[in-house]
Amino acid sequence: MGLPIYIKIHNEIKRNIEASKWKVGDRIPSERELSADFGVSRMTLRQAIQTLVDEGILERRVGSGTFVANQKVQEKMAGVTGFTDLMLAQGKQPSSKTISYHTMEPSLSEMEKLNIKETDLVLRMERIRYGDNVPICFEVATVPENIIEGLDKAEVTSSLYRSLEQKKGLVLGKAKQTVSAMLASERISEFLDIKRGDPILRLRQITNLQDGRPFEYVRTQYVGERFEFYLEKE
Repeated sequence: MGLPIYIKIHNEIKRNIEASKWKVGDRIPSERELSADFGVSRMTLRQAIQTLVDEGILERRVGSGTFVANQKVQEKMAGVTGFTDLMLAQGKQPSSKTISYHTMEPSLSEMEKLNIKETDLVLRMERIRYGDNVPICFEVATVPENIIEGLDKAEVTSSLYRSLEQKKGLVLGKAKQTVSAMLASERISEFLDIKRGDPILRLRQITNLQDGRPFEYVRTQYVGERFEFYLEKE
């Protein structure tokens, strides 16, 4: 399966930023200008921009436009816990709804984060995650296809971590997590039953196996009033 058009546009914009066509703090052209340049609809262009916003590469400023994002101050968080175990630990019943589930070529960002080649296929899935039937977050997860070989869709979408440990004997290692604040887009607000512009906590995470191989790149948007992160200092 080839790359979707919005991912191709994502890649081209990312290359332009890396080549310093647009530098940190620069405002990129408007959606109208970019959709004309790429010869695509505003909807397709907006989807490409949103993936870059979700990855922290671009940021939207209300009333001003879209800019190349500044690097944020980061704080290390301890532990790797799957959503299922996290909800169970809080006495909530976890569940999820799969929005999309496709095997395809990786984007430039996915290749970089997962240390894979252009010829390697990945599974990219979108899910709404619930606690006691209340939407908690919207998640986009990318996993190399060879990691989930032998697992069926239900095993992957219900609890990926448990399936990898119990079905494939893989041991989870460390994760790098980045948390920042943003406002809910129209699409995300519909998924999470909130208003457009409501506060969102965005988590970007790269999870490794015990042997150091990255196996998961996740972009998750949590409803600000339904979830919080905390840090443990040693």
